Amino acid sequence: MQATDILSSEHRVIERVIAALDAAAERLDAGASVRPGLFLDAVRFIREFADGFHHGKEEGVLFEAMARGGMPLDDGPIGMMLYEHERGREITAGLEKAAKRLEAGEANAAAAVADHARAYGELLSQHIYKEDNILFPMADQAVVPQEQDTVLEEFARIERELEAKHPRQSYLDLARLLCAEAGLDPDAVAPRQVSLPCHAG
Repeated sequence: MQATDILSSEHRVIERVIAALDAAAERLDAGASVRPGLFLDAVRFIREFADGFHHGKEEGVLFEAMARGGMPLDDGPIGMMLYEHERGREITAGLEKAAKRLEAGEANAAAAVADHARAYGELLSQHIYKEDNILFPMADQAVVPQEQDTVLEEFARIERELEAKHPRQSYLDLARLLCAEAGLDPDAVAPRQVSLPCHAG
C-alpha cells in the first residue's frame, strides 16, 4: 500500500462531512431550523480529523518526503496545498464563530453559517480533487520505495497518537452521524462537483 492510498481513503471520510455541511446550509437557506451543534460538531471533526490528523500527516510526513525527493515546499503544488490548508483553517474559524452566533439566537447568523459551510466545502472539494489527481501521483513518483516505508511508519506513529486521544472510529462515526442528521445516506455520498480554475495544476 502506498502512503497516498491511506490519505485518499481519508478524503472519502472528509467528503461525507462536506456533504453534510452543504445539505445543512441548504436547509438554513430554505428557512428550516438546523441544530447549531451540527456545525460545531463539524468544526470539531475538521480540526481534529481533517486538519489535525489528515493534514498533519501530509504536512509533517508526506510533503517532507516529497521535498527530499526534490520538490519545493514553498512553491509549486506543495506550496499551493499548504496555502489551501491554511485557508481551510481560516474558514473553519469563521464557521465556528458563526455557529456560536446561531446558537445564541443572533439575527443573520444563519446566513453567515451557510456561507462559511459552503466556502469550506468548495475549498476542500477542489483541494481533495487536486491532491487525488495531481499531487498524489507526483508523490508516488517523488517518494522512492525505501522512503515509502519511512512515511508509512510515520503515518502509523501519528495514528497511534490519535488513538491515544480519540479512537479513529469515533471520527468515522461522527461523519456518518452528521450525514444522517443532514438528511443524507452516508453510504451514498458522492464527491461535490468540482470546477477548477483554468490555471490549476
